[in-house]
Amino acid sequence: MLWPALRALSRGELTPDRLRWLLQNFQLEETPRTEGPGSAASIAHRSFTDPESGTRLVLDLSRINEAGWVFALFHDGERPSDAAVAQYRTLFRDAIARLELDLVEITPAVTADEVFVPAPSGTTEVASGAHWPLPYEDLERVWSHLGLRANAPREVKEVRLRELMATPAWSDAPEALRHQATEFLRGS
Repeated sequence: MLWPALRALSRGELTPDRLRWLLQNFQLEETPRTEGPGSAASIAHRSFTDPESGTRLVLDLSRINEAGWVFALFHDGERPSDAAVAQYRTLFRDAIARLELDLVEITPAVTADEVFVPAPSGTTEVASGAHWPLPYEDLERVWSHLGLRANAPREVKEVRLRELMATPAWSDAPEALRHQATEFLRGS
């Protein structure tokens, strides 16, 4: 079974020449990946072995709708090293910039610009509803509900926390949690 190690979502138009450059640069075979999450959207992939861990890795390009592009690194077994993930993060970001695509998000995020923040819709409906949905009074227990690990980079946590604090539900959050959040954003 393939598991995602890194996923970069972008949007924009790829001309045939740019798509050809991408396929050649990433040495992708123009055959869809047939296993793992999101395989139905795959348009090209390459399997190889991580020299550090000996684990099979799969580099994949998927297309979502007309203008969505997903660059992904999957692993089969042991997770690739942090250095390998960082290397592919750089490759994905460089390709997205070179191809003049817009970066939507990278998962897992390590910088604030890799976090997807939806544009305000003008409504008060939010994913967490209009009332505080979590029983927690401790900020450390809230990170996982924001899709973050406890060791996520601080700037990523700040983006997600500000997003939560902008919801109507935040006014119903426990006072102790609101205080912790304010102190966290102050850098305390």
